[in-house]
Amino acid sequence: MKTGISVAQKREKADLVIKNANIFHLTTGKFELADIAVVNGLIAGIGHGYAADSEYDAQGRTAVPGFIDAHAHVESSMVTPRQFEQCVLPHGVTTVVCDPHELANVVGEAAFDYFFKSAENMDLDMQVRLSSCVPATPLETAGAAITSENLKKWHERYPSAGLAEFMNVPGVLFEDEEVMAKLRLFDYVDGHCPLLSGDGLNAYVFAGIRNCHETSNVQEAEEKISRGMHVFIREGTAARNLEQLLPIITLQNSPFLAFCTDDRNPLDIAEGGHLDTVIARVIAAGVDPLVAYRVATFSAATGLGLRDRGLIAPGKRADIVLLDDLKTCRVAATFTKGKLFSSKEIQMENVPDAFLHTVHCREVSADDFIVSKHGVDTPVIGVLDGSIITDFLRMDPDKEEDVLPMAVLERHGKNGNIGRAFVHGFGMKRGALASSVGHDSHNLCVVGTNTTDMAVAVNALRQSQGGLCVAIEGKVAGLLPLPVAGLMSNLPHGVVEKQISAVRAASKLTGTSLHEPFMMLAFLPLPVIPFLKLTDCGLVDVQKFKIIG
Repeated sequence: MKTGISVAQKREKADLVIKNANIFHLTTGKFELADIAVVNGLIAGIGHGYAADSEYDAQGRTAVPGFIDAHAHVESSMVTPRQFEQCVLPHGVTTVVCDPHELANVVGEAAFDYFFKSAENMDLDMQVRLSSCVPATPLETAGAAITSENLKKWHERYPSAGLAEFMNVPGVLFEDEEVMAKLRLFDYVDGHCPLLSGDGLNAYVFAGIRNCHETSNVQEAEEKISRGMHVFIREGTAARNLEQLLPIITLQNSPFLAFCTDDRNPLDIAEGGHLDTVIARVIAAGVDPLVAYRVATFSAATGLGLRDRGLIAPGKRADIVLLDDLKTCRVAATFTKGKLFSSKEIQMENVPDAFLHTVHCREVSADDFIVSKHGVDTPVIGVLDGSIITDFLRMDPDKEEDVLPMAVLERHGKNGNIGRAFVHGFGMKRGALASSVGHDSHNLCVVGTNTTDMAVAVNALRQSQGGLCVAIEGKVAGLLPLPVAGLMSNLPHGVVEKQISAVRAASKLTGTSLHEPFMMLAFLPLPVIPFLKLTDCGLVDVQKFKIIG
């Protein structure tokens, strides 16, 4: 068997030589025109004169390490992992750190088995974390519960898997026994602590939690970095924090930064790119390319404990991206472990039977969506486009504009709960929007200008076993079926892109002012994001961590 040591010294042929590459060294910021020798999926050497079984002429293109998405929920792409791979590899993304807690909240531990087995057969390196909070809180009804004992079993089976985003901040701060048991199992724990500061942040970091992707302003980011946390700058479909956090992307801070998407659908990837676009935007804003590419690769790898990647250097994974243009990050070719990516058309995929027929709720009527009002003192969820942090408002639904009824319906067949409230900020003039994607317990959520259309939309999702629906004037105006746990389609990503485009166009017929109304709707039931949320159990004051109505 060939060894890297022999290939590096030209005693044996490499498997592949990428010739004439203009290597951008993220250690020094300097360029080197050289060849890259690859053996057994690793970089053996950089220089000239290597022989190989296969050659690829880079023609002077710039070579950088593969990009790392530091935190993502593949299910939120609404396609299966192998389809997701086809979406992101053309954009230079070679590693994705994946938390399967969306699927786990619906089907339990079967989600872990599915994602680990999927990862084994992918060119994209999908680093699967073990979901820490299923359900996220006791203030909602999920389809499953995963305990510390469950996690212990899976960690023994996959010892290199870290613990995924730890959302239960109050559980950490109050040293809940089950929370502490989960944390003690793992050497590496991802974080989730929006707006946490002061003593609480000190305690959270002391608990061994290493990063946060929920940072939304410069002051928050600087405090977290000063406490030794890695800040993952998120630019997804619903939550977009890049613009606010541009000032922290500096050479000094770069060791403590990474980029992530969290949730990004295939239409947005096809139309607006992935981390390649993020890098280009950062450079266009005046950030040194060395810093931008270092954050997307080496800094992310270091912060995530992935010591085998992030540089073009001997011994590192041959995850290499060739660029036509450094500043605009125009990707010409992507190599994963020395294998050149070539797009494939993957047809409908088989999924476990347990992931199908997961929407178990009764047929509803308009009367199910009547919300109690309390005059000027009515609690209202305030939505801000591009942010999943909501305001806790007090408004009069009868007198103020753009105050709409919404509801969250338990759909796992456990109790039939319906939580009801009002929301401000959707800007809808007619119709209703409904979704079976409702983070993180994924109950059905619906918002509308009238209760009749709300019922039509929910009943359509009941019939389709999940998805996104637009109802206008008593009829379904748009429907994206997501029959796999109510979260994903098993169709090719190109088909799903067209379906998303169609349902997005239908959503605009409601007059909504939001860029991505379905994604915003999906985060309204998430009771770990400040300040006011709605679950199937009722309105949640996130700061007090309790149901208020």
